Amino acid sequence: MGLLKLVKNATLLLLVFVSFGIIFNYVVREELVEITKFEKRLEKLNQKLMNDVDDSSIKENATLLTLAKNSELFEIVKMVLNYESKFNGKYRYPWVFLNNEPFSETFKNTIARLTSGPVYFGEIPREQWDMPDSIDTERAEASWGSMAMRGIIYGGKKSYRQMCRYYSGFFWKHPLLDSYKYYWRVEHDSNLLCDIRKDPFTELRQRNKTYGFVITIKEIAATIPSLWNTTMEFVETYPELLAPNNLWDWISKDQGKDYSLCHFWSNFEIADLDFFRSDAYQKYFDYLDNSGGFFYERWGDAPIHSIALSLFLDKNQIYFFKDIGYEHSPIVYCPDNNKHCSCDTAYGDLEDPNSCIFKYLQVAGEF
Repeated sequence: MGLLKLVKNATLLLLVFVSFGIIFNYVVREELVEITKFEKRLEKLNQKLMNDVDDSSIKENATLLTLAKNSELFEIVKMVLNYESKFNGKYRYPWVFLNNEPFSETFKNTIARLTSGPVYFGEIPREQWDMPDSIDTERAEASWGSMAMRGIIYGGKKSYRQMCRYYSGFFWKHPLLDSYKYYWRVEHDSNLLCDIRKDPFTELRQRNKTYGFVITIKEIAATIPSLWNTTMEFVETYPELLAPNNLWDWISKDQGKDYSLCHFWSNFEIADLDFFRSDAYQKYFDYLDNSGGFFYERWGDAPIHSIALSLFLDKNQIYFFKDIGYEHSPIVYCPDNNKHCSCDTAYGDLEDPNSCIFKYLQVAGEF
């Protein structure tokens, strides 16, 4: 009886393993089938767009940029197809993908087949990604635990802080971006909702703009308790770096006493990289970085970019791409003029209580 029971158990275990293998192979096969379908759609799209591209048109010195992980491949395939369909299939700009670990051959080969322009894959230097030795690890981890307990989004994640610090102070220093003037940040799970009929890079250049955005929102105050005070210390130390006609009244509601929490949502930004390469921005980042706030708190790159832009640029150098429909969960922006969009204009409501666009338009003199 004991031997019979053992045989039955072994048979059951074998059936479980076989079933798991069948299910796993099915899931993988289905994902590969979906990717193949996407590739065929893109090939047809590229053939169509080849007839629409004017080879004599001016193409800017620009690139798209995405930070990615190997595990995000399926999401990135969908994102790339979306951006190629709505924008880049026509203009064929290069695309740079960066990772804090080496990209797999599967990742590189798959993405290379989907992009209409050149594609480059790079690894982020460890010294720019890792937590600095100057950070008190025990103090930092205690802060992460406290934020996680309070339910603050990404409050307990070290990797999120590393990403925010990298986007705040290092991304433009990667050798793959050295030769470019403009960049468009593209998140792996973002989505364009409109056909882009004007080259945004060309718009920046022709309008003499430095930075372009779509969405403005308020930051979570609990993630940046000391950011504004640290910024004011910097301003007192380097008052000569402030632009005379800046957006001070947008980022501070009471002449500098407090931060309004308003910021450009930097998961979508189209910018002149020379701003981040500037002496003013580098000094500001270094000052913030030395305080440890990226790890002792949860400083995001969005408020840091936005405060710097608002202090160091003339307000006329910032541009609202109001005709670009964009989605990055949980926020959607849809233009009022949405003839070439697949979204609802209600999402562009200026009266959203968490939006800062109405005040921005007032301060910038556009409303």
